[in-house]
Amino acid sequence: MRQAGTNLPKVGRYNRAVVLDQIQLADGISRVEIAQLTGLTPQTVSGIVRRLLDEGIVREDGASRVASGGKPRTTLRLNADAGSAVGLHFDPVELTCAVVDLTGQPLVVKKRPTPAGTDPAHVVTAMSELVADVLAEADVPHSRILGLGLATPGPIDQELGVIVAPPQLAHWNRVPLRSMLSEATGLPVTLDNDATAAAIGERWSGAGKGVANFAYFFFGTGVGGGLVLNHQVYRGGSLNAGEFGHCSVLPDGPECYCGNRGCLEGLVNPSAIVAEVHRRLAARPDDSSALSRSFAKDPASVDHAAILLAATAGDPVATAVTDEAAERVASVAVSIANFVDVDLIVLGGHGIQHLESRYVDIVATALATRALARRIRVVQVKASPLGTDGAVVGSAALVLHATYSPQLSALLAD
Repeated sequence: MRQAGTNLPKVGRYNRAVVLDQIQLADGISRVEIAQLTGLTPQTVSGIVRRLLDEGIVREDGASRVASGGKPRTTLRLNADAGSAVGLHFDPVELTCAVVDLTGQPLVVKKRPTPAGTDPAHVVTAMSELVADVLAEADVPHSRILGLGLATPGPIDQELGVIVAPPQLAHWNRVPLRSMLSEATGLPVTLDNDATAAAIGERWSGAGKGVANFAYFFFGTGVGGGLVLNHQVYRGGSLNAGEFGHCSVLPDGPECYCGNRGCLEGLVNPSAIVAEVHRRLAARPDDSSALSRSFAKDPASVDHAAILLAATAGDPVATAVTDEAAERVASVAVSIANFVDVDLIVLGGHGIQHLESRYVDIVATALATRALARRIRVVQVKASPLGTDGAVVGSAALVLHATYSPQLSALLAD
């Protein structure tokens, strides 16, 4: 059973979300199957489905499934055209915006450099212009736009919609970004950490779809993480859980801005990988290596993108450095598996572009040989099918998740 419902009438809204969640997760499902999976009565399910059909959120496929020894069952699916969400990923280097349909599939995706400088008002203007461009190209009626999801670096004060001194954004101290962007675009804004947003995207339409417990590693300018436990996004006490990048993997390593030493992020982020490759190439030039020859001509040409491509081509220095980075990620993945006993670990983001399979292999090997519960079951490892668009699809999925997914916090609230 994926997600249990309840037959108490006072929680009808929650039950509606539970039913819709089952329809969204399945590639076609019947009313009878929904009742079996949720524990709701067939009458309750039928009533909820009827209202969802009337609202146009769900459609009957027309094809029928024949139950063993019973009458045909009508298949229900989410109506992708019933609504759309806008997603905006705010990276210190790049802004990415997308419009997705109700299934989380991108209709339009656009990118542009994040404006230089540290003025939040300037950045918000660029964000609103990008949102307007994407909406114009998508040509989605305004009445179908459910809202705007914004994924940003953390930490975040969720209650106030404020970014609290992110380390890679100088002078961004308690910036009320949610209200600023909502005012600039005229859309309701849902704000979250970029890695948590990406994890929600994976739950909605990626590798985590239907998985009860999984962890997501997001590799961007830094390293972040998201957790889904018992089908619920786990946020922690300050709503900033999942900072996998700040696990210390090298006790005598470099000092991190967070106050620890040898943090994963400080050792495997793009800048750290570039610095280590440059150090090795400078120490031992090799005319047989195309990467080494490029470095000798122009060190700046050996950037992170060049290193990732060189590693895929088998360059020894690039391969050694990126494999070491993957081994450090694997150590943190083993700790997460031991701490919270997840079923799946997903790896995604532009920071491992072209090397996803290599990272998956190294992390999977570590989990198969070092995780404590490996003799009971081995934790799966997958590369995100959303690829480099994981964070922006996830930011749009923030809106879909908040609108349609069952939230235990809402059920338990007074």
